[in-house]
Amino acid sequence: MKLIVRKSALNGPVAIPGSKSHTIRAVAFGSLAEGTSHIHAPLVSDDTLSAVKCYRLLGAEVDTSDTRCWKVIGSAGKITVPKQTVDVGNSGTTLRIATGSATLAKPGSVISFTGDRQTQARPMAPLLVALTNLGARCRSLKNNGTAPIEVHSGLMGGKTDLHSPTSQFLTSLLMCTPLAPQDSEINVKLLHEPGYVQMTLDWLDRQGIRYQNRGLSWFKISGGQRYKAFDQAIPADFSSATFFLCAAALRGGEVVINGLDFSDSQPDKAVVDYLKAMGAQIDGGKDRVTVRRSALKGIEIDMNATPDALPAMAVLATFARGSTRLVNVPQARTKETDRIGCMAEELTRMGARVEELPDGLIVHESALKACEVSGRGDHRIVMALSIAAMALDQPTTIATAEAMSVTFPDYVDLMKSLGATMDLVP
Repeated sequence: MKLIVRKSALNGPVAIPGSKSHTIRAVAFGSLAEGTSHIHAPLVSDDTLSAVKCYRLLGAEVDTSDTRCWKVIGSAGKITVPKQTVDVGNSGTTLRIATGSATLAKPGSVISFTGDRQTQARPMAPLLVALTNLGARCRSLKNNGTAPIEVHSGLMGGKTDLHSPTSQFLTSLLMCTPLAPQDSEINVKLLHEPGYVQMTLDWLDRQGIRYQNRGLSWFKISGGQRYKAFDQAIPADFSSATFFLCAAALRGGEVVINGLDFSDSQPDKAVVDYLKAMGAQIDGGKDRVTVRRSALKGIEIDMNATPDALPAMAVLATFARGSTRLVNVPQARTKETDRIGCMAEELTRMGARVEELPDGLIVHESALKACEVSGRGDHRIVMALSIAAMALDQPTTIATAEAMSVTFPDYVDLMKSLGATMDLVP
């Protein structure tokens, strides 16, 4: 699919769909719990449905017939061994979390996982090593530290060091170790994206799970615990809201973004602070923000906690006075794509002056021009480039737009409801 975007002015209210990260965690926790859980206002997207498919194969019953409330009958931690390889599609989050869950299967079990081309390029080795140290045996079938992988059950507990360049490695361990028979101790040597680990700890706290920690650098998790059924609403997704915040700061008359819960631990809520520092006019209420078009200035942003915001912030930086430095985000190179390299190339194609750093980008104020660009099969790159296109006099065509279905299938419709002129075409 291609997304054709024309110059647009945005006005009005919009409600952001539920968080992908929370929805996948909810599916996983509900699937491992005893009893029936209810997930209200879940995000329905390719990634979250991949999580549903995965945990069905691992033994849970997940009813998604009511898109407003999913029902999960958990397996009480008793993992079913599927007859086929579990394919998680494009969902790296599902792959990492489910790998930990699979180690809980009965002794002697073997479960294999794979994913699409992008998922098979994403690193897994530190997680596989840590799970092996805790009693399971996990290996990359191509011996390259990525999927497809094979998980031999046997998680017992014990001690392990962990390098977690993606927060998903630590999240996976924190979710499976409470169900191990013995206590587990995790010494975290490296951690990027700490806010996503805090999201996981919030889930553990609501579950009453017993653990000790020293910040996010050391954990001791008591073994022999259980998860219980829950009734939980999914908060709106700040990662998805990022595109509306940035688009409104660039092209808004007055855009009201509803349903945002700033008490939630999602790290991408920091995008509001980034935009304010750049000069954006943003007013906040109890559960909404109002954004108006603003003159923006370049700043330096440490984006280690918010790698998903890099593509949109890189686009916004091309319209900001002076130069913007987006730094300390090396993990952006190992997402669905190398988002640092891909954004540098696509923005340069549009006429931007961009310097690529090992861990980020320097983006200079630039006069962009409409042209054909590629979203590289990455949902966040597609949506970020559409923001740039809304400010240009001529139409811009963005290839691989079907990737938006991974996390935000309603993106085009919601943008059009604000006045955006954009259309998906075969």
